Amino acid sequence: MSAEPATSEKSTRSYAPEVIVAAGCLIAMITFGPRASAGLFQIPMTLEFGWGRDTFSIAIAIQNLLWGLGAPFAGAVADRFGTVRVLCFGAVLYAAGLVVMAYAATPLTLHLGAGVLIGFGLSACSFNLVLAAFGKLLPESWRPMAFGAGTAAGSFGQFLFPPIGNILIEQIGWHQALVVFAGSVLLVMPFAFMLATRKDGVIQPSATANLPGQSIKQALTEAFKHRSYVLLVLGFFTCGFQLAFITAHMPAYLKDVGMAAWVGGWTLAVIGLANAVGSLCSGWLSTRMPKRHLLAWIYLGRSVAIAAFILLPPSPATALAFGAVIGLFWLSTIPPTSSLVMLMFGTKYMAMLYGFAFFSHQVGGFLGVLLGGVLYEATGSYQIVWWLSIALGIASALINLPIIEKAVERPLAQPA
Repeated sequence: MSAEPATSEKSTRSYAPEVIVAAGCLIAMITFGPRASAGLFQIPMTLEFGWGRDTFSIAIAIQNLLWGLGAPFAGAVADRFGTVRVLCFGAVLYAAGLVVMAYAATPLTLHLGAGVLIGFGLSACSFNLVLAAFGKLLPESWRPMAFGAGTAAGSFGQFLFPPIGNILIEQIGWHQALVVFAGSVLLVMPFAFMLATRKDGVIQPSATANLPGQSIKQALTEAFKHRSYVLLVLGFFTCGFQLAFITAHMPAYLKDVGMAAWVGGWTLAVIGLANAVGSLCSGWLSTRMPKRHLLAWIYLGRSVAIAAFILLPPSPATALAFGAVIGLFWLSTIPPTSSLVMLMFGTKYMAMLYGFAFFSHQVGGFLGVLLGGVLYEATGSYQIVWWLSIALGIASALINLPIIEKAVERPLAQPA
């Protein structure tokens, strides 16, 4: 029994677990940072070109939707042919999208760059693929904390990039700031090679055996007939709705209530820093309590935090405090969600199956960003979307409670 993991480990990876985790964390940080800074560019772009906020919102909504739409396909390609090519291709698309966004002078060009190119780029090089690679490359004892670390690294990117983005916008202008971000994204490529697996390599064993000879179609049929997986996917919708709305519209909302631009940038940064703590704690808690209960508390906690924020008088202090509290819950859904996918179905098609869960997340993100812009233009306020975020959080807390935390029944499965 002890010899099998050693053989599997040797077959699939050339680097120590510490190196794999470090490389994956750097990729998550680099790719999440510019995306989390998108809201900083809304005011300067709309002022320069005279666009409504709905124009910018549509671009970011397209980005979220295509990020989610591309994730299952990018995951399927990575599951079949390895992670490195997918990550490198995604980084090139992402960087190209940032450059197109930098020089967009029409709504159509903005939607192409910020929407289509960045959206598909993110689907192929963000933390969804990193977490799947961790699941395949790392020993089982490493996985829960590695999922938390990878998510926390993305959070640190959110802490690091918005203040830098603010400084760059003030010093060299928003056009050049986006070009600098594009150059940073290309750093993903050298780190990607540390997540390489051979196509014929033996995947690290997991608690759930992989089904020999199972096709992609069979894996999808099995997953979408599994009630607990469907509930998990539905609940993840709310996570995307809340996060994308706040990321895209928080700086503009704070400016509307009379705060300086730095408050928006630092609120996003505080969210990122608190998120790093929350994600690591979530990874740790995922091994010590039922994951469905952890998810329910996270969604409920978000709703309480949002309600308190919009009911309290606005000030820099309340904005930064909200950033700290909501940050603890920000991406803390990801370690238990990814762990549940792997627990239910094993590692063989994890990137693809987590990708479908992430698609639900990004449909939520699409609607959160889009409704934020459209309803603001219609009513002059974000209040409807804030209250909708609260209601969705309560609904997702309830949706996750009936999830059954055990592997799908596979009478013919053999250990991978």
